[in-house]
Amino acid sequence: MDNNYINIGKIVSVHALNGEVIIKHALGKKTIFKEGDVIFVEQVKGAYLPHFVTSSKAKTEEETILQFDDIDSREKALKFIKKQVWLTEEDFAKYAAKNSPIALIGFTLLNEGEKLGIIDEVIEQPHQVLLTIKINGKEALIPLHEETLDNIDRKKKEVHVTLPDGLLEIYLE
Repeated sequence: MDNNYINIGKIVSVHALNGEVIIKHALGKKTIFKEGDVIFVEQVKGAYLPHFVTSSKAKTEEETILQFDDIDSREKALKFIKKQVWLTEEDFAKYAAKNSPIALIGFTLLNEGEKLGIIDEVIEQPHQVLLTIKINGKEALIPLHEETLDNIDRKKKEVHVTLPDGLLEIYLE
């Protein structure tokens, strides 16, 4: 993953006939993008193509209706269904709710005070959150829930956990 972009969700459906799309995002709050903001759509794996917002309406805390300057019909919009949506790190910092799990991307993960790595991705599941980090070049999924989370230090950009014995052994070999 290119560190300049952060995945915030995907386009889930078309809205109306003028090419508006609905994005389902993990920004943690009702989000209205400003006219002229750039949203990157991954139309081909690893290729983030910029699209400029012409209008935006918050539908729910997880969904926003967007109109892009270059999509003006339902037919054009249909090609974007299920495509991943990305923001630059700078825009991500502006729009992500400070208390949403996705805001932990870029934080350092520490287990009992020992640095494990930088959080690359946050995967939200119904009963827990999984943090993705690299350990010895391997992608590691670290569960984050009440029993493992000790503290989040937003000033230092650190997440402190106490992980169960043996959880990291498969990554440390």
